Amino acid sequence: MTKSSVSGNSRKKLAITSDRYGPLSLDENSESLSVLNSLTDPVFVVGPDKAIVFVNQSAEQFLQSSKVVLVGSLLSAHFSEDSQIVHLIEQTQREESSVAEYGVRLETPRIGTHLVAVVISPMHDRPGFSVVTLQQQSIARKIDHQLVHRNAARSITAMGAMLAHEVKNPLSGIRGAAQLLELSAGEDDRQLTKLICDEADRIVTLVDRIEMFSDTRPMQREAVNIHEVLAHVRLLAETGFGQNVKFTEKYDPSLPEVYGNRDLLIQAFLNLIKNAVEALGKEGGDVTLTTSYQQGVRMRLQGGNERMDLPLLVTVEDNGPGISADLHEHLFDPFVTTKSGGKGLGLALVSKVVEEHGGVIELQSVPRSTKFSVSLPLVPKDLRNKKINYTDSELRDPS
Repeated sequence: MTKSSVSGNSRKKLAITSDRYGPLSLDENSESLSVLNSLTDPVFVVGPDKAIVFVNQSAEQFLQSSKVVLVGSLLSAHFSEDSQIVHLIEQTQREESSVAEYGVRLETPRIGTHLVAVVISPMHDRPGFSVVTLQQQSIARKIDHQLVHRNAARSITAMGAMLAHEVKNPLSGIRGAAQLLELSAGEDDRQLTKLICDEADRIVTLVDRIEMFSDTRPMQREAVNIHEVLAHVRLLAETGFGQNVKFTEKYDPSLPEVYGNRDLLIQAFLNLIKNAVEALGKEGGDVTLTTSYQQGVRMRLQGGNERMDLPLLVTVEDNGPGISADLHEHLFDPFVTTKSGGKGLGLALVSKVVEEHGGVIELQSVPRSTKFSVSLPLVPKDLRNKKINYTDSELRDPS
């Protein structure tokens, strides 16, 4: 077994050495070390024998031990052998590829309990060495918020099914009775019966919109070119509600296809772009559509052990006034809206569509920059180059 060790003056220089891979050193006064120590996220390097060979200052604080104690110690001295972080490091060393895992619970008597996102990348110029980054708040909170959004979508799903039965049926009777009264009513009374019919139709239209959430049929999936979806949505916007807006596209043409439903993706991104355009107001502004690939991002699906790769990132950004911070956590809840006369169902529907795809939607908003980011799965390896559709039950972990 290759053994990693620390040599030299630890206050002046950190030297990572092994009899197989040779030395790697970081001078205490180097800019690289200064950058690593400036990070608020804990970062440490693990050698082939699972010995810690480098820690930044945030990692010292997180692990509640000094560099002198940590460097050279085995990972098992700080985490149990069955800890999820140990398994992820082993996976990175075995597959020589980056991996990210959200919602990882780290619990030891020394550091207590932490819910973190773990990002591990191999050092390609040093085989067997892995760089581990722990993100304590930002991504973990986003995932937590995503689960809240999913619960909100499920609540409106149940309500939609109830309204369809308990409201639409009586309304049809009320409307029919009003039409019968209209046959024998005078001119003044006909205005009232017409008002009854119009209001009944308006309520039915609203219930129909809510009823979309109660569709629980398995979603049909296939390989979808996300750029074709965005081009279609942009065309709809430019010829309709977005005529006074400048659209900018920043696409990665090498992106693989999304594993999803084309019609639902069009519906979701049409809602996001429509929200962006309406936020800009009559004076117009800029809407930027961006696609990119984020390496190694994975999420464990709620209610099971299945993990899905979410490497495809699509963002919709506008330079409007921004969204109040008070609304950030509740913006995807049904009936929450920032628009006068808005129904508050658009973003709830977007959240439902993203959930059905097993994806993640995030919001970042400050004045002059509001960005919705959607992470989506790519087509699993065993289903690529096939033209037939697949339901959710046929999805397999593509790794």
